[in-house]
Amino acid sequence: MSNLYSFAIGVGSKNSNGEWLEVFYPKPQLKPEQTLCDILALSLGISSGEIEPSIEQLAALQSALSHNGYSELAASVEQLAGSSRPVVAVLLAADLPPGSVPEGYLKLHLLSHRLVKPHGTDLSGVFGALKNVAWTSEGAIDIDELPERQLKARMAGQPLTVNCVDKFPKMVDYVVPSGVRIADTSRVRLGAYVGEGTTVMHEGFINFNAGTEGPNMIEGRVSAGVFCGAGTDVGGGASIMGTLSGGGNMVISMGEKCLLGANAGLGIPLGDRCTIESGLYITAGTIVTMLDDQKQATGKMKARELAGKSDLLFRRNSVTGTVECLTNKSAVELNAELHASN
Repeated sequence: MSNLYSFAIGVGSKNSNGEWLEVFYPKPQLKPEQTLCDILALSLGISSGEIEPSIEQLAALQSALSHNGYSELAASVEQLAGSSRPVVAVLLAADLPPGSVPEGYLKLHLLSHRLVKPHGTDLSGVFGALKNVAWTSEGAIDIDELPERQLKARMAGQPLTVNCVDKFPKMVDYVVPSGVRIADTSRVRLGAYVGEGTTVMHEGFINFNAGTEGPNMIEGRVSAGVFCGAGTDVGGGASIMGTLSGGGNMVISMGEKCLLGANAGLGIPLGDRCTIESGLYITAGTIVTMLDDQKQATGKMKARELAGKSDLLFRRNSVTGTVECLTNKSAVELNAELHASN
C-alpha cells in the first residue's frame, strides 16, 4: 500500500522574489505504488513535502526510475533536468488542503488528468494558496511586476499581450484530455474534469472542481463543484449554480441523460432523465406545483424537496406562470454524430 497520496515533478514560473506563480506537471501520480515511493524518498531525500531538486538528485531519480521499469516517468525527469526554469517535486502524504502554489497546482492537475473526480480531492483554501497572475504572451507574470515587463516589451518593439488576470489558468495550457472538443479554450479552467466524448461549445464554461462524465454537450455554464452525468446536455446560455455562487453547502449535480434547456438555470441536484424547459430557473426555494399523470395538480412543494429525484420534467405554465413538475416520459439522447470525431 502506498504511503503517498500523490506525487508529481514539474517545471514552473516564479516572480522576482522567488515565489511560485504556477507549475506544469507532465505526469502527476495518484497513490503511487510503494516501490515508487521508496525510490522518491531515496533519490530526493524526503518522504513528503516539496523540494526543488538539484541536478544530482534529478540524475539519481532518473536512473532509479529507469532501472525499476518507470520508463515514462524517467524520460520526463531526464527532460526536466535540462530545464532553464525552476523544477519542483511535490510528495503529498495525505489528501489535505493545499498549502502552497505547487501543491495547489498538483491537485488541479489530478482533476484535469481525470485521476480524481470533482469533490474527490480536498481543495479547501485553494484560493488562498494560489497567486493572482497575469497570463500573457510571455507566460505567467506577477501582477506587481506587470507594468515593468510591459514597458520593457514596448521598448523592445514587442508589445506584451495580457490574455487574462486570474488565479486559474486555462486547462489546455496544462492538460488536453483525450476525446474532447473545446471551441473556446479560455472557457475551461485548469482543475476541470472533462470526460471522454465531451463537447464544450463557444459559450460553454467549466470551472475548476467541476466537470462532465462524458459524453456531454456543454453550451452553458458548469459552475464550481458541479458534475454532469453521461449523456446530459447543458443548453446555450444555461447556468448551473455552484457552491461558490449561492448553492451553499448543497452539492449541485445532474444525473445521466438530463436536459437543461437554453437560458435555463438549476440550483438543486437532479437525478437521471430530468428536463428543465428553456428559460426556466429552478432554485432550492422555487415553489413547484406537482402534476399527476393526468396533469392535474396534486400539491405544492419547494424544489429542494425534489433534490436528487429522477424522471422529472420542470416547466412553466404559460397562462398562470406557475412552475410545474410532472413525470418526464422522454429521455434525452445526445446525437452520436456530434461526438463521433472525439
